[in-house]
Amino acid sequence: MLVRANNRFATSLTSASTASAVTPASRNAAFRRLKHTLPDLPYDFNALEPFISAEIMQLHHSKHHQAYVTNLNVAEEKLADAVAKNDNAAVLALKPALNFNFGGHVNHSIFWHNLAPQSCGGGDFSTGALQSAIKDKWGSLEAFTAAFNATAAGVQGSGWGWLVYDKNHKGIEIISTANQDPVLGAKVPLLGIDVWEHAYYLQYKNVRPDYLKAVWNVVNWNDVAKRYDAASKA
Repeated sequence: MLVRANNRFATSLTSASTASAVTPASRNAAFRRLKHTLPDLPYDFNALEPFISAEIMQLHHSKHHQAYVTNLNVAEEKLADAVAKNDNAAVLALKPALNFNFGGHVNHSIFWHNLAPQSCGGGDFSTGALQSAIKDKWGSLEAFTAAFNATAAGVQGSGWGWLVYDKNHKGIEIISTANQDPVLGAKVPLLGIDVWEHAYYLQYKNVRPDYLKAVWNVVNWNDVAKRYDAASKA
């Protein structure tokens, strides 16, 4: 739903800069919406220990994710105002803030559900269609995680590692995105691992590979598999 919403933003940005026949009042009505809110974590802050500390989870969720939500609401309010005033320059100038904060909100909303305590199945690869697809492409879970970790560790600065389903090629692949860029278009996000330093630095310092090795102990494969099933059958 959130990805489709971002596509509507992109369409609205284009329309706002080209469609002179649309009145400011009608444009403003198109941007009426409920404010985004910070989603609850589906587990306690300390539930992923010892692999991800409670301190990291509390700061990551309550401070960092909240900041993306807050700033997204601010940017959308400015966008609605710019559209109402027919200020095309302001509309275009807001694109980076909308992309960054929307991506931060969407990416983290996926991330929290991609993880689970071991008591609730975290780290349990089990069996299923996704697991078969991973083994068919990479040969084993170990080979897949090694390839994923290499991609995520190689992100320069801040960003994300992703397992995605490509609707054009009808298969899964590993990609990375910079900063908070969301996964859009033909690629559907299945599993995202945050490699911004705020996701691990308090516990793993500057050793990103150690964090990437540990996080697989709490990956919620049940959630990832559900995303795969929905994407591959769409």
